[in-house]
Amino acid sequence: MKAVELHELTTDELQQKQQELKKALFTVRFQVAMNQQDNTAVLLQTRKDVARVKTILRERQLKASQQSDKE
Repeated sequence: MKAVELHELTTDELQQKQQELKKALFTVRFQVAMNQQDNTAVLLQTRKDVARVKTILRERQLKASQQSDKE
């Protein structure tokens, strides 16, 4: 998933997406460990997607805190 697409989502949608990706990451890890997943690149891509979502959520959190400090 592209970062541009993630920026368009609301905070609630991002939190939901984060939960979905964490579940997917668990599933992929399990599949790789059990040799059910041949494409291990899926693991790396899912980890990167989780990191992107967390980064965007943190950016929004910091932006909100900076705006409240200015007031």
